[in-house]
Amino acid sequence: MDDTVFIEGLRIDALIGVHDWERHAPRPLLLDIEMGFDNRVPAASDRLADTLDYDVVSTRLAAYAAQTGFQLVETLAERCAALILDEFGATRVRLKVSKPGAVERAAAVGVVIERRRG
Repeated sequence: MDDTVFIEGLRIDALIGVHDWERHAPRPLLLDIEMGFDNRVPAASDRLADTLDYDVVSTRLAAYAAQTGFQLVETLAERCAALILDEFGATRVRLKVSKPGAVERAAAVGVVIERRRG
């Protein structure tokens, strides 16, 4: 059985982009994340320690993104998905990375990836 733990609209800042004007300061990115996790154990125990703690995941992703300098959102998305699978025990992850303001006529651009453990 696989339930879903989600985080919507997580704002993180990262130095990201291929253009010179993007490389001077961190830019805001928005992440929507769905993580596969069996919630029966935390539901039975009612203990935070048994959960896939979305606050801890959010903090870890923000800290990770802040120390990277990738050019592509594709690279950041892959690394963040791997981090979630490896460090938090999620069985799967669907990750949308939106980059607001990257294209003049669009509210945001980005990628959506889905990955499974193993």
